[in-house]
Amino acid sequence: MALGKLGTWLKSKRRSLLLGLLALFVVVAAGLGFRFGEGVYVRVLLESPSSGKCQHELTRPVLERSLALGTKFLLAHQKPAGNFDYEYDWRERRFTDDDNETRQAGALWGVSLLYQTRKTPELAAAVERGLAFFDEHSRAVGKVRCSVYPGSPVGHSGTIALVALAYIEYLRAEPPLTTEQRSLHEQRLDQYLEMLLASVNADGVWFGDYDIKSCKPRGEHSSYSDGEALLALTKAAKYLGRRQYVGPVMLSAAAGKRINVQEARAADPDSDITKGYYQWSSMAFYEIATSDFPHAEDYPAAVLDLADWVIDVHKILTRNRNTGYAYEGIIHAYALAQKQKDAARTAKYGCVIDIGMQRLVGWQVGGPTPTRFTSTSTSDAKAIGGVQNSAYDAPLRIDVTQHQMHATQLALEYVYR
Repeated sequence: MALGKLGTWLKSKRRSLLLGLLALFVVVAAGLGFRFGEGVYVRVLLESPSSGKCQHELTRPVLERSLALGTKFLLAHQKPAGNFDYEYDWRERRFTDDDNETRQAGALWGVSLLYQTRKTPELAAAVERGLAFFDEHSRAVGKVRCSVYPGSPVGHSGTIALVALAYIEYLRAEPPLTTEQRSLHEQRLDQYLEMLLASVNADGVWFGDYDIKSCKPRGEHSSYSDGEALLALTKAAKYLGRRQYVGPVMLSAAAGKRINVQEARAADPDSDITKGYYQWSSMAFYEIATSDFPHAEDYPAAVLDLADWVIDVHKILTRNRNTGYAYEGIIHAYALAQKQKDAARTAKYGCVIDIGMQRLVGWQVGGPTPTRFTSTSTSDAKAIGGVQNSAYDAPLRIDVTQHQMHATQLALEYVYR
């Protein structure tokens, strides 16, 4: 009898402890929500995104409004020469002196992607200005062309890849070009693609840098530029008829997966190398997985495995910096899971996308669902639509907004249809 009462008492205490812990979690989540103006903390604690159980709160109208504002921000920050203001502190209303050539090229790629969504003369003119800027600051050596960015003592393979991607996405959108304009763009693209082909090292990935006088590749590989270059060659082969790159694409995809994923994760389960490769390789592997390339059947599993890694090991929902880049990969995994009728993964990725991107939309200055910090009635056209790199990080960097706008485009295309 005494033992029975003891068991009942222990069960009661255990129940009280669990309820107390739950209450503490709710209080902590509410406190964080008040501190940062973000309800996402409550969602992460009370919902189960990794199990595919959540309330879907993000909507298509919210994403469409966010995309429109982000587009205006990028256009407002393009300089007459064609490059972009690198960073703008919207609280202090001042520009930074920093710059980054690869992120500049990435912003141009982002504008070319936006042109695919809305084929306006304004966006077309912005793409043309950006391409002209990089054309002016480049050098042709034989069959290849390399960027010579103002002030950069050395060139970077990632810049070449992103300029090539800007050409690819723009030409895919079939802008109304004259025969002469199209011929020049095609010629420049081929020169940049040949530069990428010439930059593959003995391991099958890419030299990270090159000499700006000779365009000669050199330096250690980078998981970022490995992924960027792979995506550029993959899309050129798949969408613009450059089938001569299919063989090199498949060799470099296998090499990149081995070096930047398998070996990197064996050395460190939460590898920074894999993090750098993540969204670029996910986009490239998705394009391969949905292509007619030889051995394409090896890549659907790679896309899904990487998404599970970034969610379950890298813990993307707990990161305090802007993670818009990650959703470029996760949304492609969502699309692939849908194609494969993988209900569990579709639900899991859908929940992570909804919770994660709801948070990021709140970091957009003057956006459709701002936090207490980003809610503003300012008329500063340089601020509205820009996306912060964290909840209280007032400087607005072009690459942060660009990656989040691409993720928003993908979410509208594949998830919130």
